[in-house]
Amino acid sequence: MDKKTAKLTALAKSEPLRTLVAAFKTRFKKGEIFLVGGSVRDALLARGEGKDLDIVVRGVTPAALEKFLNARGTVNLVGKRFGVWKFLPKAKTSRAEAKPLPADVSPHGNGRALDIALPRTEHSFNEGGYRDVEVTSDPALKIEDDLSRRDFTVNAMAYRLYPKPALIDPFDGQKDLKEKLIRTVGKAEERFREDYSRILRGIRFAAQLGFAIDNDAMTAMRIFMKNLNDFRSTREGNVRVISTEIIAKETIKAFVADPPRAFDLFFETTATDNLMPELLAMRGCPQPENFHSEGDVWTHTRLALSQLHTPAFKKYFNGEKPSPLAVLATLFHDMGKPMTIQTPERDGTDRIRYNGHDQVGADAAEAIAKRLTFSAPEDVGVSPEKIGWIVRHHLFTLHGHIDEIRPSTLEKYFFNPNLPGRELLMVIYADSMAAVTQGGIKPDHLRHLDLLVKRIGELAAMGAGKKLPPPLLDGCCIMKITGLKPGPEVGKLIAALREAQLEGKIATTKEAERFIKNI
Repeated sequence: MDKKTAKLTALAKSEPLRTLVAAFKTRFKKGEIFLVGGSVRDALLARGEGKDLDIVVRGVTPAALEKFLNARGTVNLVGKRFGVWKFLPKAKTSRAEAKPLPADVSPHGNGRALDIALPRTEHSFNEGGYRDVEVTSDPALKIEDDLSRRDFTVNAMAYRLYPKPALIDPFDGQKDLKEKLIRTVGKAEERFREDYSRILRGIRFAAQLGFAIDNDAMTAMRIFMKNLNDFRSTREGNVRVISTEIIAKETIKAFVADPPRAFDLFFETTATDNLMPELLAMRGCPQPENFHSEGDVWTHTRLALSQLHTPAFKKYFNGEKPSPLAVLATLFHDMGKPMTIQTPERDGTDRIRYNGHDQVGADAAEAIAKRLTFSAPEDVGVSPEKIGWIVRHHLFTLHGHIDEIRPSTLEKYFFNPNLPGRELLMVIYADSMAAVTQGGIKPDHLRHLDLLVKRIGELAAMGAGKKLPPPLLDGCCIMKITGLKPGPEVGKLIAALREAQLEGKIATTKEAERFIKNI
């Protein structure tokens, strides 16, 4: 057996495919069933199985297929008029009775479902919108014709599950997998003109797979990238041709998959120019060599992004991966430097300075995240406010002495479930590791981060997990002890008591009561 198709064969024998195919060939002897798209690509690359599996069925009428599926599980009519069904098989209980599962539950415990479709053709209106196509399903359509409407060759392969297993690859997708190349099906300009969102999908695939982008595709991306900002007139007013939710989803996924690679691709394809032009000012923005011998702010930012997937990062954060929030905050953390730069030559400063760049950059980063609706994608959405918060505090380790920071301040920043303290530490780490002083020595704030992490760990040891022990007394108890009425003085006592508790000076309610009486 060919090693390349061995993974596909194994996937075909896994559940729920094996059961579905067995039932299908009994019911539809003249029909055909194919595994298509990303699951074929990933199996050939041995990348593991995706959450959803895409299936195309030929030789079966829509009514017969829907009846067949309804008898064997739950069918969500997500695209019935296009000949598409979301199918979840019945739970395995007994031969006598098998109950369908709820629509959002997988019977196999891993969240996988089957997207089942009839072969389709698409007629594009060439307006570039994600849904600007007329879709026609046809049970008799050849699988090769169905594959021809897809975006990239590596996604335009099918594996026939029945009647005779075979890999169908009419556009040399296997060759492009071997050469690690993202290439469009047919002419690149036509594919992107049909749907501008394919430009960002191509960038995302290149980042996720570690592939290069074909020259023709790269040229077409640069031509049509500006069209991601196109609007059209509707009865409801002007709306974007490509929604910001789609732009946000593809952007976030690309940067999470490979932060420095996505950073490079966005610049090379002009995605940065058209979606986040504020970042371009970092190019050529100088930094003081005694603190940043690595180069300009753009180079520093790329180096910071490159720290997020290193073994050292993984070790430092006990195996954690950087969240989308940490990645995007790292991307934006120093964007305020070009906006605030002061130089000895121009401003008479003692050296290059960026006073307030953390605050200015935070506002700018939050504005970009809101403009591109980074919070919108359900599976990868990121809060603009939290991005801004991290950027605003990414110099935390440079303000004062870490050993003098009050425990209550550490509690506020790193034990508040509403604030991304863990992500802040990740950005500080990436920023620190990307800053190199003259002679190749890492700056002091990396040592400050080590001390900060140590203090946070010592504080965490007082509680359970991410939660610290609750306060020993509340405001009502304090007012009862002191005879005070509600007001600022009670708040000061609450804060003083909490500080003493977190410093380990008091640990019991009786000790807390004595503390309040004697304060």
